Amino acid sequence: MKLLFASDSFKGTLRSDEIAQLLTRAADEVLTRPDCLSLAVADGGEGSICAVVNAVGGQIRKHKVNGPYGNTVEASYAILGDGSAFIEMAQASGLTLAPKAERNPMLASTYGTGQLILEAINQGISNITISIGGSATNDGGLGCLRALGAKLIGREGELLQGCGADLLRLAAIDIGLVSKRLAGKRITVMCDVNNPLCGPEGATHVFAAQKGATLAQIDLLEKGMENYRNIICHTFGIDPNDVEGSGAAGGLGAALIAVLGGTKQSGIDTILQMTQFESKISGVDYVVTGEGCLDSQSCFGKVISGVAKMCKEQGVKVVALVGKKGEGWEEIHQHGISRVFAVTDYFSLHDSLLNPRDTYYETAKEMFKFYSLTNC
Repeated sequence: MKLLFASDSFKGTLRSDEIAQLLTRAADEVLTRPDCLSLAVADGGEGSICAVVNAVGGQIRKHKVNGPYGNTVEASYAILGDGSAFIEMAQASGLTLAPKAERNPMLASTYGTGQLILEAINQGISNITISIGGSATNDGGLGCLRALGAKLIGREGELLQGCGADLLRLAAIDIGLVSKRLAGKRITVMCDVNNPLCGPEGATHVFAAQKGATLAQIDLLEKGMENYRNIICHTFGIDPNDVEGSGAAGGLGAALIAVLGGTKQSGIDTILQMTQFESKISGVDYVVTGEGCLDSQSCFGKVISGVAKMCKEQGVKVVALVGKKGEGWEEIHQHGISRVFAVTDYFSLHDSLLNPRDTYYETAKEMFKFYSLTNC
């Protein structure tokens, strides 16, 4: 049996390459002489930098930046073979950088992501790609803009730091220095979220709760986003709500695309193209994909749906091994996934988080036993 493993990371527990190793080990134990291939994949969130470097080559570098709450973190970014830079915002401003009990998007900032972009600019790099999944922030990208040299002016004329709470205090944005620094530079934004900046489907109402926001904070953050939207409309002559992806990463999409003129590009489609996924699935019996939590959102621009779509087009069978099943998970069958196995079908959520490698490995063995017994 020829198998290809192309799973997303399980946020905060297992990397994509670790998952491939566990799947290979489980297949070798259960199946008779399996032919196992693997690809590190991601959709623009956590793990994207490794997937890109594995696909096209390059050098991963480290740079100390401010994390989402101001603590110093050592973030990775990549210089690719063509001289371009690849930045994964999750490295600097990601949700996994803050313990769950300490998350508060009123205080979180994308300043560290801006520091990574500035580092690439200072090295003379003119082509910069930024993947913006997995954020801990809901600051509209204000922190990122400040790190690049923007002046964020408050209602009393004070200079703001650029966090979620500052959205409501903001009165004006001066990006004069940023424009000079970005002159002649190309910014590409890898993003599979099409949410607007504001409204019921916007950054705050859809994503802020999972970043630690209370109902009261969601109300304040949404009012701040509306204020921010009005300032962008007045200052730059563009309504960020009309820009697809402006609500991505807590509004960082608005800063990078609407304010700075970056170009939006599908994360999963780009990485599948870079890894030459279409050619690699030729002659494969089964592709195994997955992610930490499979739910209705998985059908839109995530690794699991991107892999399933391409496999379906090529007539290749694809199954999913996920951490757990969330609300609306069944919808993924419409996209080409033939069967879904979940770690929490066999272990409690507590045990799966406490021992992610062992529980994933044992679940993988159960999956391969199923296919061995059914002669698939």
